[in-house]
Amino acid sequence: MKLTVIGGGGVRSMFLSKSIAVYGRGLGIDRLTLMDNDPVKLNIFGTMAKALAARIDPELKVELTTDPVRALDGADYVITTIRVGGDDLRVKDERAALSCGILGQETTGAAGFSFAMRSIPALVGYCRMTERYAAKGAKVFNFTNPAGIVSEALRREGFDFTYGICDAPSGMLRQFRRFYNGTTAELKGYGLNHLSFFSSVVIDGVERVHDLIADPEAYRRTDLRFFDPATLKSAGEIFNEYVYYYLNPERAVRNILAAKETRGELIVRVNRALIAELKDFDVEKNFDRALAIYGRQHAERENAYMATETGVRCDTEFRFDPLTADDGYAGVALDFIRNSRSGSGSMVLCVPNNGAIDDLEKDDVIETSVRFEGTGFVNDRAGKLKDYNREWIVRVKAYEREGAKAILSRDKAGAIAALSEHPLIGKAYAEGLVGIFERNNKGFFEGWR
Repeated sequence: MKLTVIGGGGVRSMFLSKSIAVYGRGLGIDRLTLMDNDPVKLNIFGTMAKALAARIDPELKVELTTDPVRALDGADYVITTIRVGGDDLRVKDERAALSCGILGQETTGAAGFSFAMRSIPALVGYCRMTERYAAKGAKVFNFTNPAGIVSEALRREGFDFTYGICDAPSGMLRQFRRFYNGTTAELKGYGLNHLSFFSSVVIDGVERVHDLIADPEAYRRTDLRFFDPATLKSAGEIFNEYVYYYLNPERAVRNILAAKETRGELIVRVNRALIAELKDFDVEKNFDRALAIYGRQHAERENAYMATETGVRCDTEFRFDPLTADDGYAGVALDFIRNSRSGSGSMVLCVPNNGAIDDLEKDDVIETSVRFEGTGFVNDRAGKLKDYNREWIVRVKAYEREGAKAILSRDKAGAIAALSEHPLIGKAYAEGLVGIFERNNKGFFEGWR
């Protein structure tokens, strides 16, 4: 079987190829195609991904291409992880929001809408190509941010073979498993992408959610570090790390403005340095040296994760080792394949609500834990939302619902109305931001009215 990655020249492609090389054969995946429309990045990071896969499983056939038709031809599974407009537009979008004194974060903040304006049309195109060229029954796992509004748009377009994936819940669960030196771990949660809440954390068959909330050490060794213990104790649930922005929007903006660079600017700086060092490097002949260069730059990126925005750094410094690195979004996609084959297991996905959350519409895309049963899966039921998070979830869902509709129909008034719904943006800034995003994205906005 063939797995194709659209956006396979990204800096994280090595982690994906490692996961496929380690686990793919057991799932019947013997072909991996990495496609990217940036030949420079594909030549660097795609070649590194291919070389790493060859060390683990020499029989895995890895192909690099800039041709999407070739990449999708006969694909059984597709992962989309693209950045339309590149990192520079992320910086412009985030700075535009910050100039208004509001959060610019590219998924949870205002910049996420501009990113979606570029991403959604491109992904619609790739989904149509998947329908035409991929194998019958092919599934698409979308990792492109902002995953919530993107997944909403793709489902609204009728692409019911698409599933939104995010590595934040699985990464958090992995931290908890390690915290207890466990072997099995399972989450039960509900909400939206980057606005999710977890009522159950089971490690080796033991419920640990209240133990984690009460343990001071968990706030040093896991992403609970971003939250006040009293807040989690009051809620009785564990929060996705991005909920920090909803709890502390003013503090996050202050911290970012006081820093020497935004997260987007750090990514640009690190990626430029990395590409500059590796551009004329013979990656295949000097793979170990290339890995050392990559690891040094990637460590800076990982160690700074959410540190500027929160003022809290991880106690444990990141050390790069591609063979032991976490599986990330590739692991989420592989979990889906594994669970759907066995008809058992659980995971977190962005899928239609189907009655899981009473306060939202049936077709609304939510982020929820699901349980595989036989040939499909069912959403874990959350019921009515809690008093403390109902307004956030309902308003953000309204933003995603109306925002997806506006982007698909290229409706500027609809975009302004959508941004007005978002609790971290609001009516005062919506019209001005849409105007700025329109100028920033010149060349991507044909047909908007």
